[in-house]
Amino acid sequence: MESLIDGIMLLNEQGELLFANACAKRICHQLTQNISQNISQSLTRHNSVPRQILRSCQALVKGRQELSQRSVIIEDEIRTEETGTIRIRAQWLNLNTVECPCLLVTLEDRQQSAQHKAIAEAQKYGLTERETQVWLLRQSGYSYKAIALELHIADDTVKKHIKSIHTKRNGAEWLEEE
Repeated sequence: MESLIDGIMLLNEQGELLFANACAKRICHQLTQNISQNISQSLTRHNSVPRQILRSCQALVKGRQELSQRSVIIEDEIRTEETGTIRIRAQWLNLNTVECPCLLVTLEDRQQSAQHKAIAEAQKYGLTERETQVWLLRQSGYSYKAIALELHIADDTVKKHIKSIHTKRNGAEWLEEE
């Protein structure tokens, strides 16, 4: 579970943390780090699960009580300037080694996912180093103007690189169809 790109957490029905991989710990730390000195307000009493995540888990528990279904998946997003967008997915997980069912919570750092995708595409389409830099920023949500400022290049140069990237992507798609 440590090698997964997403954060993985297991919680019991009471919202107590049973397991968290390194990515989940990092995301939770980022979410709670941005709260002022009063960090304890953003955490549950029992563990270090941020309240934003715990709310999704509580909705899942409540849904099971009301609907008697365990196949429900609760999805939500947390958006902050500091962490970007974190997608939360909570669902029930029955483990043979645990008496009660657990809550499986997946945390996806959308910016990190976009960067991994951009790196994979850069390799797949044979982008140059500068095109890769431009594509990473574009996939992270930067505007053309912001990319130009970040890379200290002209707006027209950014446009030229984006056009070249799209040409390479379209060319690769044509080859795949043949």
